[in-house]
Amino acid sequence: MNSNEKTLQGRDFGSAGYRGYVLFTLTAVYTLNFIDRALLGVLAQPVISTFGLTDTQFGFLAGPPFALFYALMGVPIALAADRYNRIAIISLCIALWSLMTALCGLATGFLFLLIARIGVAIGEAGSNPPSNSVIADYYRPAGRTQALSTYSMGVMLGTALAFLIGGPLGQLPDAIVVHVLDFFALDHLPETLGWGSNFGWRFAFLALGVPGVLFGLLVFATVREPPRGYTDPPGLPTPERAGIVATWRLLLGKPSFWYMAAATSIVAMVGYGYSAFQAPMMQRLHGLSPAEFAIRFGVPLSIMGAIGTFAAGYITEQMAKRSIRWVAKLPAIFLVLAAPLYVLGFMQPTSELDRAFFIWAAASMLHYGYLGAQYTIGQGVVPQTSRASAIAILLFIIALVGNGIGPQIVGVLSDTFMTLGLEQRGLAGVLDVASCNPKLAAALPAAQQAACSAIYAEGLRNSMMVTALLLLVSAASFWMCSRHLDRDMLAR
Repeated sequence: MNSNEKTLQGRDFGSAGYRGYVLFTLTAVYTLNFIDRALLGVLAQPVISTFGLTDTQFGFLAGPPFALFYALMGVPIALAADRYNRIAIISLCIALWSLMTALCGLATGFLFLLIARIGVAIGEAGSNPPSNSVIADYYRPAGRTQALSTYSMGVMLGTALAFLIGGPLGQLPDAIVVHVLDFFALDHLPETLGWGSNFGWRFAFLALGVPGVLFGLLVFATVREPPRGYTDPPGLPTPERAGIVATWRLLLGKPSFWYMAAATSIVAMVGYGYSAFQAPMMQRLHGLSPAEFAIRFGVPLSIMGAIGTFAAGYITEQMAKRSIRWVAKLPAIFLVLAAPLYVLGFMQPTSELDRAFFIWAAASMLHYGYLGAQYTIGQGVVPQTSRASAIAILLFIIALVGNGIGPQIVGVLSDTFMTLGLEQRGLAGVLDVASCNPKLAAALPAAQQAACSAIYAEGLRNSMMVTALLLLVSAASFWMCSRHLDRDMLAR
């Protein structure tokens, strides 16, 4: 950093226009991250039916392996991001996860799909920590919360686009998919790889994965690496670059970080569980296809979540001028309100789907209002040399607890409620959860098909309602976090 840059420390880096472009581009990166991550949930029921999976098995596919590799790889990549060019790291990771997303569409079995999803996890692990660090070096603390809230909109925007694009693509007739593949001289793929029929979901993975490689090149060519610590106010400590161990030691004295980590892990558990199973729930309960759910619920709900994230960032920034504690207090209030709204929305009958949407939309806006606080606290309690590492530690915890356990819990609870439903109907000795999968249930007598259809839907809905109550635990953790922010936050 030259002498002029030192003088300007504490100011935003770059021109307003270019700074906005960087924020827009990194938000687009985060959006693409969640498009590819959420796509499996959008196409969940076709995948479940194709491979004959139970909800527990699908919960495993969507949860623990992805989360484990995402968490483990995030640490060394964050270490590299605290030392080397962050933009290059982000670009390489975009290309990797996009390629692996495309490979999901070529899966010939459950194991192939599982390995490809692990590849997606490894690539996506390298995007978020360096992006947070870059944004912090473009925006001074006074405007950082709003910038990070804008960036955090990528979670819901990506989910919305996964529904908007992935849902309809997944419903394309086989003949149209073959015609499109023929344009690239790949029309032999379905027969060669034994796709059978109804393989539109495979094409969705291919179509959304391949363009990401080109986007990675665009990021590398157009986004400038900022000087580290440029925007921090003069006088903040500037220790040597810290690794994971040193950052861990710093965080041990920051109780606000650990309460926040507990809160965000639990709320992420609910979010990832819902992301994996909300489309199948609506298809089973109300007969909505993936494409219809995408248009009527998936896209609008994701947009409402993004609006909630952005609005919460603005409100938090205004309230934080009175007290930094509001950064954590507001998410606590939002989550207390969201939990009963989710339960009420899930209970609506098919004849009241419009009312169900508005209730669910309100819950979604409140639910995702925590994201800006997550990153503001996560990188605000450590010096600039440890920001990427601190975010990596946070995301490690969130990945293992949230993404790792969330889909699995919803799946296990769903199968448990389905088993109870079979017992209540006196069918426990005749049918089991696996036999109620649509791939097998079609061969059952009509009465058993009807029973399977009912418990297949009710079991998943009951699971989703029970999971919503975990938001209350998250709210309590955020409230405890707020009590320590006055002492723990370095830059405000």
